[in-house]
Amino acid sequence: MTFQTAPMTPVVKWLLIINVAIWFVFQVIMEGFLRVPFTSIFGLFPGKVLFDFHIWQPFTYMFLHSMQVTHILFNMLMLWFFGAELEQRWGSKFFLIYYLVAGVGAAILYCLGVWVYALITGSQTGLIVPVVGASGAVFGLLLAQGMIFGERIVYFFMLFPMKTKYFVALMGLVQLASLMTSSVAGGEVAYLAHLGGIVAGFICLKMKGWFDRNEWKKKAKSKGRNLRLVVNNEKNEKPPKYWN
Repeated sequence: MTFQTAPMTPVVKWLLIINVAIWFVFQVIMEGFLRVPFTSIFGLFPGKVLFDFHIWQPFTYMFLHSMQVTHILFNMLMLWFFGAELEQRWGSKFFLIYYLVAGVGAAILYCLGVWVYALITGSQTGLIVPVVGASGAVFGLLLAQGMIFGERIVYFFMLFPMKTKYFVALMGLVQLASLMTSSVAGGEVAYLAHLGGIVAGFICLKMKGWFDRNEWKKKAKSKGRNLRLVVNNEKNEKPPKYWN
């Protein structure tokens, strides 16, 4: 897939800085060298969220990554490529809200899926395996790109032209197929969290559309109430006028 040169917008810039700083200082140095159990406290453990009420984990996990440089590098590049244009379109405030909703929503849906899977199969693996990374939020950004810029042509693997909306649908199907051919926890890749980011992003955008329509209706009604018709029946006067 090819991208236009993305700008460096304020929230995207700070998210990049925060993610990289947390990864390098707290995970590489403090956890990797000083053996501070940072990930076990702030990573996403569905079992700890359910039984120990570690309710901060569905938020904090998205700022942590694995020790593999490629993990954080790929996520940060996708955050930049997908996020900057959306922040320009939406403004920084809603962009940050959307990003966090997609990430937290991905974690919540992941936990629900793992809990249900554990109840049905009796397997406890998904409850104790940690999930880290911004991928859930990034997949939410990917969905928004497909919904807003769906007609734009991109080149999949630099070779195959397709519309962005079809590329997003293809990526969603790939995640679903990968999930179906692995466990719910997804092995080393939390495919369910990726799908959760897509679902959470979709719900968030639909709610935004609903609120926006209601605001427009309120404004239209307000303008209608303030509209007055003035009629002057005096001869040789100008025709009636509306004013707002």
